[in-house]
Amino acid sequence: MAEQLRLGLIGAGRIGHVHAANLAQRVPGARLVAVADVFGDAARALGSEYGLDAYDDHRPLLERADLDAVVVCSSTDTHAQMITEAAQAGKHIFCEKPIALDLTQIDDALTAVEAAGVTLQVGFNRRFDPGFAAVRQAVIAGKVGQPEMVRITSRDPEPPPIGYVRVSGGIFLDMTIHDFDMARFLLGQEVVEVSAVGAVLVDPAIGSAGDIDTAIVTLRYASGAMGVIENSRRAVYGYDQRVEVFGSAGMATAGNETAHRTVLSDAQGVHGPLPLYFFLERYAEAYVAEMQAFAESVKNGTPPPVSGYDGRVPVVMGHAAWRSYREGRPVRLSEIQ
Repeated sequence: MAEQLRLGLIGAGRIGHVHAANLAQRVPGARLVAVADVFGDAARALGSEYGLDAYDDHRPLLERADLDAVVVCSSTDTHAQMITEAAQAGKHIFCEKPIALDLTQIDDALTAVEAAGVTLQVGFNRRFDPGFAAVRQAVIAGKVGQPEMVRITSRDPEPPPIGYVRVSGGIFLDMTIHDFDMARFLLGQEVVEVSAVGAVLVDPAIGSAGDIDTAIVTLRYASGAMGVIENSRRAVYGYDQRVEVFGSAGMATAGNETAHRTVLSDAQGVHGPLPLYFFLERYAEAYVAEMQAFAESVKNGTPPPVSGYDGRVPVVMGHAAWRSYREGRPVRLSEIQ
């Protein structure tokens, strides 16, 4: 492989723009050379911005012999197809989460990756957040002792559009899925059982669409440790993202990111900035770090930090959470095929 990794981007939407900007400006050793999107105008606009060849069909992009890898940012329902076709074309793959909502489709895509012998990294970007990664390192180093409890708070500033809610798989598969991955990442352990409760407290339209907007999920790990995930679709003060690992020797926490650290104290109270409002701001550095990690994995021939298996398990957990919510009981992950 050439010293510089050459990539193509499939999907010129919001997250595609994020990865395009990072690859163009902030990932040494990687070069984005082409973009494809079924909305040709979107592909051409992004291509014009960064000097990329633009296509309204992903297949000519995959046929290019000068591309080493692709970054899949198309709609969720196309991810498994894109992974399979890219693998068959001999391209290494970075794919945004989830691989698919259907486990059979995930397994078929992972089989294609294994058969082709290419690298697949799944886009669980929160693993690369500096604060969350530091908590993980504290656990690895034994600073908290034997982990006993995990708490993950994840609250959006406002609900997504109802059109998105109807096709997203619901809160456990489009929002909590990040927290399920974080739960595994923080402890380096597998979750064996989940129990979920939820309600519609934010917007009745979300309930009409068959979803919930407020949820609490409890976890039981293989070691016996326990965890709690709190989700809400509305935090009026901003994007609320915090983690905590408590153990026999101490506790490690990572809190919200703010625009600055200045605190004003006056006669009316103690005042500080609100959390960053949107996920693109909150995880800006994590998006850069995950793409750098992918490039290094491909160039060095080392396993990706977020594997296809890592992409599959949170989907299993999401389905288990929905079953728990609907049946009113704890559900072991082994029940989900």
